[in-house]
Amino acid sequence: MTQPKPSKSARKREQLELQKLGEQLIGLSADELLALPIDERLREAVLAAAKIRSHGALRRQKQLIGKLMRSCDPEPIRRALDARVADERQAKRIFADAERWRDRITAGGDEELRSFCELSGASAAPLGELLGGIRNAPSERTEKTLRRQLFRQIHDALMAAARDDRISQ
Repeated sequence: MTQPKPSKSARKREQLELQKLGEQLIGLSADELLALPIDERLREAVLAAAKIRSHGALRRQKQLIGKLMRSCDPEPIRRALDARVADERQAKRIFADAERWRDRITAGGDEELRSFCELSGASAAPLGELLGGIRNAPSERTEKTLRRQLFRQIHDALMAAARDDRISQ
């Protein structure tokens, strides 16, 4: 028995879904687009859409992108966009964690510093040096600068720990 043909409404929903997926590509950089498994016409249409400022022209370009999306496999694109969103979420989480650790270390001192180093595998010497500088800062401006440097060191250590976890998985 043959499968019944999808209704016109079902086909329209599928086409709109593909167009929305294609619209998500507009926010990507040229390098990110090159990494995706899409054909050249679609890539050029997406790059052109990123430059269009006229509402009507952009709407028509998005429709063209949706039409071009029908001729390619959407699953690799979905996976790549999902991975990008997951990476962005992880980066935001690491940034927030770095802020919390910076505040904990500056408030709690050496004990919190040891806890952080055990967790992240970071070297305690440069962080301890910055912590001592923060405690003995001659001015508020110097303290702010040292707190910013401490944040960068903590953030880098957390990013390295996250990369190591990703590699070992």
